[in-house]
Amino acid sequence: MMIYVVGFLAQAFFSARILFQWILSERAHKVVSPTIYWVLSMLGSYLLFMYGWLRDDFSIILGQSIAYYIYIWNLYEKGAWSRVHWLIRSLLLLTPLAAFTYMLWNGNAFIQTFFRNDQVPLWLVIFGSLGQVIFTLRFIYQWFYSYRRKESILPMGFWIISLVGSSIIIAYGIFHLDPVLILGQSVGFVAYFRNIMIGRRDAKIKANG
Repeated sequence: MMIYVVGFLAQAFFSARILFQWILSERAHKVVSPTIYWVLSMLGSYLLFMYGWLRDDFSIILGQSIAYYIYIWNLYEKGAWSRVHWLIRSLLLLTPLAAFTYMLWNGNAFIQTFFRNDQVPLWLVIFGSLGQVIFTLRFIYQWFYSYRRKESILPMGFWIISLVGSSIIIAYGIFHLDPVLILGQSVGFVAYFRNIMIGRRDAKIKANG
C-alpha cells in the first residue's frame, strides 16, 4: 500500500506542474516555462524513481534517471538551483547516482530482479522502456532547444513528443495493471493538446505581425 502512496504522490506533483504551467500559459497567451514547473518536476521524478525501484520496474527507473538531471539543469538556468541549501542539493544530486552504483555493484541480482521477473515479462519491460525513452526524449529535446537559446523554453516539439510517449506509457500501464502510470499520464493528455493549440495560436499571431 505504501508503494502506491509514493507513486500517487509523485504523480500528484507531475499533475500539479502541468496545471500550473497550463494556467500560466493561458494567462500569458503563450506557452511559458515557469520555475514552479521544474521544481514540481524534480520532486515528482525523485519520488517516481523511488516508486520504480520499489516496484522493480526498470522502465520507470530508466525514464526518470534521464529526465531528473534535465529538471535540475532548468532550475540552474533559471537561477533557482543555487537558492537551495547545499545539503539538499547534494542529496538530490547523489541519490540516483547511489542507486545506480548499487545496481552495478549487484549486477546479477539487478538482472534477476528487473529483467527476469515473472510478474513483468521481458517484452513488456522493453515496451515500457520504449515509452519511457520516447517520453524522456522530450526533455532532451527541450534541453537542447533551450541550451542553444540560453533560456528555459518549452517548444512545440516538446508537447508533440509528450503525446506520443504518454500514449505508449498508458498502454504499458494497462498491460502492467499499474494505476499510478495510467492515472498520472492520463491527466497530462488534455494539457499537452492545449499547449499545442496555444503554441500554434501564438505562432500565427507572430507570423501575422
